[in-house]
Order: sequence, then C-alpha cells, then structure tokens
Amino acid sequence: MSIIIDGKSLSIQDVINVSTNNSDVKLSELAKKQILQSQSWVKEISTGDKAVYGINTGFGIFSERQISYQEINILNRNLILSHAVGTGEEFSANIVKAAMLIRANTLASGYSGIRLKVIETLISMLNNNVIPSIPSQGSLGSSGDLAPLSHLALVLTTDSEDDEASSGYAWYQGEKFTGKRAMELSGHQRVVLGAKEGLAITNGATFSAALAAVIANLTGILCNTAEVALAMSMEALLGTSAAFDARIHRIRNQEGQMFVAERIRNLTQNSTMLNAAGRVQDAYSLRCAPQVHGPVRDTLSFVEKIVTNEINAVTDNPLIFGPYEAISGGNFHGEIIGMSMDYMKIALSELSAISERRTFQLTDNNMNAGLPPMLVDSHEAAGLNSGVMMPQYTAASLVMENQHLSNPDSVHSLPTSGGKEDHNANSLTAARHAYQAALNCAHVLAIELYCAARALDLRFKENNQYKPGRGVRSAYSIIRDHIPYKPGDAWWGPEIEQVKNLVIENKLSLSGDF
Repeated sequence: MSIIIDGKSLSIQDVINVSTNNSDVKLSELAKKQILQSQSWVKEISTGDKAVYGINTGFGIFSERQISYQEINILNRNLILSHAVGTGEEFSANIVKAAMLIRANTLASGYSGIRLKVIETLISMLNNNVIPSIPSQGSLGSSGDLAPLSHLALVLTTDSEDDEASSGYAWYQGEKFTGKRAMELSGHQRVVLGAKEGLAITNGATFSAALAAVIANLTGILCNTAEVALAMSMEALLGTSAAFDARIHRIRNQEGQMFVAERIRNLTQNSTMLNAAGRVQDAYSLRCAPQVHGPVRDTLSFVEKIVTNEINAVTDNPLIFGPYEAISGGNFHGEIIGMSMDYMKIALSELSAISERRTFQLTDNNMNAGLPPMLVDSHEAAGLNSGVMMPQYTAASLVMENQHLSNPDSVHSLPTSGGKEDHNANSLTAARHAYQAALNCAHVLAIELYCAARALDLRFKENNQYKPGRGVRSAYSIIRDHIPYKPGDAWWGPEIEQVKNLVIENKLSLSGDF
C-alpha cells in the first residue's frame, strides 16, 4: 500500500511501513500544488535586488553577505560540500529511509520553496532503495541535522562539473557505490540545486526525528513484551496475584499503571501457578511492576505525540509564506526531540532495570521459591553446571550501561558559527543514545524471557499439575518452538540472541488476542 504524503498526516506507523516494510511513497496532488506555488515565490525573490536570508545570502555567520543570482547554484552546492563532515558508523538503512521520508514530507508542506523535481527525485530514490551512506555522528541537532542531511544531499545533488569524487556514497542492490554511480545504476539524474534548495534539504532535525520515530515504535513493542516477561516470571516464581487487583490500581488513577495491571491479569488468566507458594507479598520487581512499567507507557504516549507532530513539521529556514514573505525563524532547532529522547532513555532504563531484577530472582535460590540455583536442571547438578548464571551478568551490565545512557544530552550545549548559533540542542546524540538504550532493553528482556521459560520447565518437572495462564502459555510455546530445553550447560548466548530477535520482530509482545 502506498503512503501518500502531504506534509501533515504522516504517522509513526507510516514511517515504519516505509523504512522497514518497504511501502512506496507518493506525493498528494495538493502537496504538488503547494510546492509549485512556494517555489514560484522563491524564484521571484532570487531574481530581485532585496537580500533575503537563505535565498540570496550566505549562511550562518555569513548571513549578511548577499550573493548574485548568477552564483546561487554555486552557493547551494558549496553548502552541501562544506557541511558533509559527519563521522562515525553509518546509520542503518531503515533509519536513513525514515529520514528521507520525513524530509520529503516536510518539503511537501509547501513552505520551503524547493522545486517539485528535487522532492520527486528524493522520493524515487526512497522507492527504489537507493540509500545514501550517512555517518551517525557530528550533528548538534540545531540548524537541524546539517551534516547527516548534507551527506544525503551529496548523493541527491550535483553541480556543472558532476564530480564523482564528491558525490558521497550510497547503497544500491546490496552494494556500496559512489553516489554518482548508484544514481546512474538506478536510473536517477542528480539535481543541480537552485535558490533556497540547499537549506531546504539540510535544515531540520530530520535524522533526530527519524530515530525518534523508530524508537517510539520499538518502545511500544518492548512495553508489550515486558509485560509478557513479567507474567512469565510471576508464574515461574509462584507469585502473588493480589498486587494486580484492579481496585488497587483504580484508586491510584494512573492510566499506564492500570493498563499494565489489566494486561497481567489477562496474560495469567486461568493460571494454577500464581499464589501457589502462599506468600503474602512479593519483592518490588513483581509487586510494584505496574507502578514501574506504567510510567514507561505514559512516557511513551507523551513522546509519541511529540514525534508525530515533529514528522509533520516544517523545519527549515527561512519559510516562505507569500511573495517576498520569507520569514527567518528557528524551527530547525531540535530541542523538542532532544528532550523527549532524554525522557525515553530514562523510561527504557527503568524498564530494563526492573526486568534484570526479576532475572536475578529467578536465578537466586534464596528468592526463587525452591527452584535450583542458577536454574540448573536439578539441585544435584549445581556446581558441575553453572546454569544461567552468566546471562544475569550480561543483563546487569546492560542495565548499568542504560543507567549511564540515561544522563540527559539535551542539557549540553556549545556555541557554534562564531556565536551566531549559541544554544544547541544535541538532539541527534540524545536519539542515538535512546536507540542504544532500546536495543539494550530488548536484550535484557530476552534474558528474562529465556530464564523464565527455563524456570517454567523446571516447575512443570516439579509438579505436572501446574498450568500457566493463557498468555504465558502462548509466549512459552513460541520460545520453545524455536529453542528446545537443554538440561545441562550449553552455549546460551546464541539462543538468547534468537529470543532477542523474536522480541525486536514483535513476535513475543502478544498485543492481540492470544
């Protein structure tokens, strides 16, 4: 199904469908009209005598320098060449595709003054999987993600010399080529930029927003999966159901908390394992889980609203509102994404931390209601076998890394451009750290799921009358369909990676009817 973009109705799921599921993209007819009108106004300004920032002037500290009409093409190409100075590992293809889509949607609003041809070329690259190679570091997220977007523009654009050496790099059909060669092989003609077009492509926190959309989607999967892991651990530990009574959560009146408690009641429905140990109450990582998982959901809801607004925002500068109405402002500033990604990092850190505590309970025979230490196959096997002792170490390490990553990035700023840009957002760094926190969280949850499934096997061996709840039974079956139980020590690492892949692929979230 095609995703029709018009600058105002793109959803996070649309971003995922294009970046991961390869849905194609089309411009709406209204967007085409808006783009053509805006571009005609820019053309009028660029041929006149009045200096207008970003159209016939230099950039940043050089904004007072007026450029002649004859030099505008050179000005725009120079902007791309001089700003493509990113470094570090490449963004994955899905992140680059998400950014290409979001940038095209921004330009479709018709406030950027860019030619229709430029946007249509960008969309065609996206639809044909011409993926520019984009370094992930080097953006402050103010004046937008200038360096990453300039690397994209190296591939998309050219000049009269059409130099291959300065065309950047791009992936096409599984191989990496120069940008010029990738465009030739895919049947695309690179574009010589006109007035305003360099800024239109590069001005905006677009890679920050792309990462934020991917993170929001992944965090939704992790929230659902964390509840499944919690339910499995609850049953494996013969936990107490009273703490999930709807009446308790109703009078706290927190939406996320109430939702999580209800999910656990549904996932454990018909269980004969809950309350079997006769405990009055459990440790906080079980008993208070709705009060911890719930705020993660509430934070995600808040962030999703911000991200949805941002992927439908006009973020370059200046913005074109009519003939000679080019207004210079600061919509490119990425503070809103930087702060929201800082919130997300804290939420993901807490979701992983409470999961690790449940893994610790499962493996500690002082806390696991009679299960063998480290979930070895039997008490007699302890010592000769180490069981799943080390996966808990890995979980603890990733949790500590997430605690470090949770330190805010958006509060850090250094001035640039001779002091003209004196407060920067650091949004892309915040988003990169949030993405790593999400991947770490996925692995921590995979370890809990793996250990909880093993603990359930030991419970079933201990008492064949035990019956898990309906959701727990479904999740356990999915894991065992992929990974059979092994009584002795084994190479746990690859099997945990398999579970992590199931988590990321949304196979263990049980978000529908199970």
